[in-house]
Amino acid sequence: METTARYHGLGRRKTSVARVWLKPGTGQWTVNGRSLADYLPRPSHQSHAQEPLIATDLMSRFDVQVNVDGGGQTGQAGAIRMGLARA
Repeated sequence: METTARYHGLGRRKTSVARVWLKPGTGQWTVNGRSLADYLPRPSHQSHAQEPLIATDLMSRFDVQVNVDGGGQTGQAGAIRMGLARA
């Protein structure tokens, strides 16, 4: 039986809530069923959301799956960042 480690973190900012799951992989991002660049078109929001993985140099070692709801794009990017850091 094969077990794959998954890590979960919950991030909140103002009215935004993000549930983030990490699993070993190649660095693929899925946010509400879409790619990160498609969901957050601003490069500043994308880099803000990715900061915890960039700081720990783990960007290409984990696949990230996110469910985020509420608020605007800036709040959602901050909530994703918090959830990612907790995961």
